[in-house]
Amino acid sequence: MAKTQFHRNQKVWVETVGTWAVIEKIVPIWTRGVGEPVRITYDVGLGREFRAEELQAEERVEAVESGWRLLRARNKWQQPEDCSHHPFPGTYPVVVTDPQDWGGWRVPGAEYDRDPRKIEAQARLIAAAPELADLARELKALGAEWGEDVPVELQAMSRRAANILRVVAEAPPGAASDEPESSEPVPLRPRQATG
Repeated sequence: MAKTQFHRNQKVWVETVGTWAVIEKIVPIWTRGVGEPVRITYDVGLGREFRAEELQAEERVEAVESGWRLLRARNKWQQPEDCSHHPFPGTYPVVVTDPQDWGGWRVPGAEYDRDPRKIEAQARLIAAAPELADLARELKALGAEWGEDVPVELQAMSRRAANILRVVAEAPPGAASDEPESSEPVPLRPRQATG
């Protein structure tokens, strides 16, 4: 008996037409005396129904953590000859976390100028964070999979990975939450005078 391979509103590649489409309707083909459909076709709004063999699902990439990359932005505040001590004179690192090359992590020019090698290392670490998080998840899963047979060293590393993932997943104290806000305003701390 036939089973659905796609769901309604799913984006699919229609191989025979060579275009992307969205499944508008799942059409089961029934036969009298049979309790389940014998065939299933999909209406994608292209004038006819398509079989599952003619469609391919869109490959999903984890939007939140994948695709982070390190780009270089032009330093508008300093000429390359004024910052020859930088690893890449005339530019600074930008970690982009969005597919459209915007959003992510940037550093103020003065901070970059103070210690460019440290900022470069931070940028590479941030860009690699999704892969490191995946590695921590795999390590945690491996420790759980082995159970009591896990070597002591791996057990400690698995616990450490689980703790790191918990810290990453939890909201810090004072972060916005679903709880109703207090009606009492929070006073701002006065700035200390510098002399």
